[in-house]
Amino acid sequence: MLKILLADDHIIVRQGLRSLLEQEPDMTVVAEAGTGRETVELARSHRPHVVVMDISMPDMNGIDATRVISEELSGVRVLAFSMESDRRFIVEVLKAGASGYVLKESAFAELATAIRTVAANETYLGPRISHIIIREYLQRVPDDAALTSTLLTPREREILQLIAAGRNTKEIASAFEVSIKTVENQRHAIMTKLDLYSIAELTKYAIREGLTTLT
Repeated sequence: MLKILLADDHIIVRQGLRSLLEQEPDMTVVAEAGTGRETVELARSHRPHVVVMDISMPDMNGIDATRVISEELSGVRVLAFSMESDRRFIVEVLKAGASGYVLKESAFAELATAIRTVAANETYLGPRISHIIIREYLQRVPDDAALTSTLLTPREREILQLIAAGRNTKEIASAFEVSIKTVENQRHAIMTKLDLYSIAELTKYAIREGLTTLT
């Protein structure tokens, strides 16, 4: 039986959630809290499996309450449950230690799924939240983080693949019907572009970029 603590400053919301959750055969609501500080205290005393946490609460907001619970109570998972779809709130509560985020506009079935997911020590992000998180990540990727496809020429990518596959200079030269000196020059160009100067580093890079796989 999953023990759940409901944290929301609106009594009617807590009552509605309790009614729905207690119809689930594997869930029971062990306590309700209307403020952040009360949530922390009840989490300490009841040790629920999951805290369904609103972000906007008086006394202590849900983000700070999540941080305290995550730091002090390792076995207690926090599932953010909020009207807020602003990426700043989502990112901050996840950084604070929340294991998932569900919007209040979601159907109850999604909330129930999310509770079971975070209780199993996994992360739950709904489709809309995942989209926001991905967009946040992409905004933080530096412009100079170019892919191999934009750094290397098609021939250089082929040579890198063969190097990572363990082929020596003579074998690569034979495969492309060029001189050994040409392959050595191309290998040097690859290393210079990637700022990598050993076969081991080139191999790791090729694996990371999906140009080859471990066998």
